[in-house]
Amino acid sequence: MVRIALAQLNPTIGDLSGNTALVQRYIEQARSRAADVVTFPELVITGYPPDDLLLKKSFLADSRRSLEAIAASTSGIAVIVGCVDEQDGRLYNAAALLEGGQIKGMYHKHHLPNYGVFDERRYFSSGTDIVLVEVGEVTLGVTVCEDLWLENGPLVDCAAAGASIVINLNASPYHAGKGKERLKLLSRRSGENQIAIAYVNCVGGGDEVIFDGQSAVVSADGRLMARAGQFTEELLVFDFDPDSQSSADDWEPSDDGLSVGSGVSGEEKSGTVIVVDLNTDPKPPPEPVEPTIAPELDPAAEVYGALVLGVRDYMGKNGFEKGLVGISGGIDSALTAAIAADAIGAEHVLGICNPSEFTSSQSTQDAKQLAENLGFELITMPIGLALAAMRRTLEDEFPDSEYSVADQNLQARIRGNLWMFVSNRTGRLVLSTGNKSELAVGYATLYGDMAGGFAVLKDVPKTLVYELASWRNTQGEVIPSSILERPPTAELAPGQLDTDSLPPYEILDPILKAYVEDFLGIDEVAALGYDREMVKRVARMVDQAEYKRRQAAPGIKVTSRAFGRDRRLPITNRYRPE
Repeated sequence: MVRIALAQLNPTIGDLSGNTALVQRYIEQARSRAADVVTFPELVITGYPPDDLLLKKSFLADSRRSLEAIAASTSGIAVIVGCVDEQDGRLYNAAALLEGGQIKGMYHKHHLPNYGVFDERRYFSSGTDIVLVEVGEVTLGVTVCEDLWLENGPLVDCAAAGASIVINLNASPYHAGKGKERLKLLSRRSGENQIAIAYVNCVGGGDEVIFDGQSAVVSADGRLMARAGQFTEELLVFDFDPDSQSSADDWEPSDDGLSVGSGVSGEEKSGTVIVVDLNTDPKPPPEPVEPTIAPELDPAAEVYGALVLGVRDYMGKNGFEKGLVGISGGIDSALTAAIAADAIGAEHVLGICNPSEFTSSQSTQDAKQLAENLGFELITMPIGLALAAMRRTLEDEFPDSEYSVADQNLQARIRGNLWMFVSNRTGRLVLSTGNKSELAVGYATLYGDMAGGFAVLKDVPKTLVYELASWRNTQGEVIPSSILERPPTAELAPGQLDTDSLPPYEILDPILKAYVEDFLGIDEVAALGYDREMVKRVARMVDQAEYKRRQAAPGIKVTSRAFGRDRRLPITNRYRPE
């Protein structure tokens, strides 16, 4: 038997000294719990993704020194840690095998993802060798992230070479429902190959991508044996006895709809099996460890938790202690304020209400009630005088009295200017409040409601905004019911409603998901049951708004395809599908 600890950590990209200290601290915790082996997430030393930091020679040299410092902390325990390895002028996404103060070996990731948020082939070369680790009489295989997702990957070779459990190091980004997908995959892979899998993932946020944890252990017959929680650091410890693994001879895959890759990596398998003896004799533990299985969050709680973590980490890791939210009395700003208060504390949130001649008394009342319910400070700065001054400035060149979209945008930009002034004076980060539906179709004002340093709801469709707000109220009613019940409006013109310019969100959001996230064409989306002319109109709005999205603040990815590095389309683009 061998006691294995999975260290689910929250590293910071580029913080080599901080990440090293974090890894060393968890090595000590694992040692105190009598673990024989402790394993860490993919690229935990550098943080994921390090992107073009990998092009800096000084960064590579410093990351190697960090690895050596971690190796020096491995007395009496074997350590498997994600790192960058440089050999013969090539970089590898690697797992270092450490023990007794030394670097005993390296595994190089075989399959380098180059889709969605991933860009690994820009930096790394593919490994070809299979690495087995001997810990006493137990043989462990080592793989990194994507190596497990592909059905013809190194996991198959590890099983064939005699490993009884595979350690898989991950930096697996979050989107809604990702945990269920992973568990199906782990069950399938373990059952197909009759081998247990220990899956360690990181947790935390960087820029737009966050990691949700949910490290897990699955037995050779596909059963979940242990699982860490979501959105929190944790040391998951379990005892592994290869002799107690149930037979998986009669295992059959369930019809779970899971789509996985075929193992195409761009390179043929040509490596050898390398065995690394970590010279660690497992010691009988004083008492067995009872494996724990953290419960799954329900869908709304999961997405809300992801957004809270994303805000907390983006602000904390970038040195912002306080946030600012423009409070309109509408649903988007209400949800943004609630998330901010839960992430950094209501005492660190400042709300600014900027009523105009078109702002209803209900909106200002709801804004005040929201602030009182959540406990953040709210200041009111009416924009009437500023708007009048701007109109006087413009009247000589634009004397016509027709009220246009430009006049509406002028209000939004005055508000944005005020927020940014307060941000500059107080050092607060402006959290913009626009949602994915609006950003998709360009129903947002550059330098107005899009102003800010971080877009909390950037990847949250409008219908999901309502779901999350309703869920938050189940934890203690903070968002006034009138905000949830009123039809959505920007209040930039008399009697204005969002549906004056857009299809109802209940129709718009499914069309956007099909066109933006699933990359379906107009005819394919229409075939799902939507009016073709409406689909065509929505697609045209999406395509024409690319230049706005390119100037938007970064935001938290919670869907399968977010705007930003997840979806890369040119601004200068005349292709219009018909």
